[in-house]
Amino acid sequence: MDVQIALLLGQDGIVNGAVYGLLALALVLVFSVTRIIFIPQGELVAFAALSMAALNAGRAPSVLWLLIGLAVITLLVETWRQRRGAPVDWRSTLVWTVLLPVMAASMVVLRPASVALQALATLLVVAPLGPLLYRLAYRPIASASVLMLLIVSVALHGVMVGLGLLFFGAEGSRTPAFSDLRFDLGGIQVTGQSLVVVGVTVALVFAMFRFFGSTMIGKALRATAMNRVGARLMGIPTDLSGDLSFALAGVIGAVSGLLIGPLTTVYYDTGFLIGLKGFVAAIVGGLASYPMALAGALLVGQLESFSSFWASAFKEVLVFTLIIPVLWWRSMRSVHVDEDEE
Repeated sequence: MDVQIALLLGQDGIVNGAVYGLLALALVLVFSVTRIIFIPQGELVAFAALSMAALNAGRAPSVLWLLIGLAVITLLVETWRQRRGAPVDWRSTLVWTVLLPVMAASMVVLRPASVALQALATLLVVAPLGPLLYRLAYRPIASASVLMLLIVSVALHGVMVGLGLLFFGAEGSRTPAFSDLRFDLGGIQVTGQSLVVVGVTVALVFAMFRFFGSTMIGKALRATAMNRVGARLMGIPTDLSGDLSFALAGVIGAVSGLLIGPLTTVYYDTGFLIGLKGFVAAIVGGLASYPMALAGALLVGQLESFSSFWASAFKEVLVFTLIIPVLWWRSMRSVHVDEDEE
């Protein structure tokens, strides 16, 4: 290995780490607010990339039917809950179940020709899946143990992988790049798509930190993450906090899928490995620290890139083995506390 190869591998590691960083942020956000390890986060990535490929080929993505089906079921469930005397926030419910699905269907029917409009349509199709899945699968058992919520996540992951196979088939797809720019930087070939990935990641991370630090809704989410019971006593609707955290996770998953689609061929089950690498990065941050999760994502990206050169057959093994010393180190430094959430 010479310096030029090392720089090329480092560039690939930064690009991959940027995507893993977004997924790690989503996993940390969802877990800190709801105590849910959202394993299907990777499926949202795959759904977004494959939906974008379908739109680019002039077809309507089958995920739209999943969105409409979940929206109808959620409406029926919320109506049933209201009849039983449970409080229902109809404003947010109508946004997730009527407004966004109608906008998504309208965009798909118009068959957008430009890449930008196709990306917007993909966001409208995939992002609302987050809060809809939360309302149907997780909210009824929101007070359950972390282990029970994890079991539900595993089951939901299996269902979504099966739906991905049904919707898109076993063949992979790749989407056109958002930028065809290419130039040499110190003898290294830099592509416009790599710059798009890093730029969008930096912008999204900055926007998230501003959101949590400067807006009332962001501060409410932080309060819920720090003390769920205390936030509820202060009048913060914790159910709505779950909606918002899953909505942000849906947006991040959709954006991540749009970013990786031009970089690699995506299959119906590709999201699982991508999501696991984001989970490893989140574990580095203890499922609590956003900066540490981002640092862990860059570490995962670099480890994957350089291990693909030295031992390509074992690169996945080496990446996932990283979680062992991290867990060991955290177990030595942390004090066990019995769960006492409700």
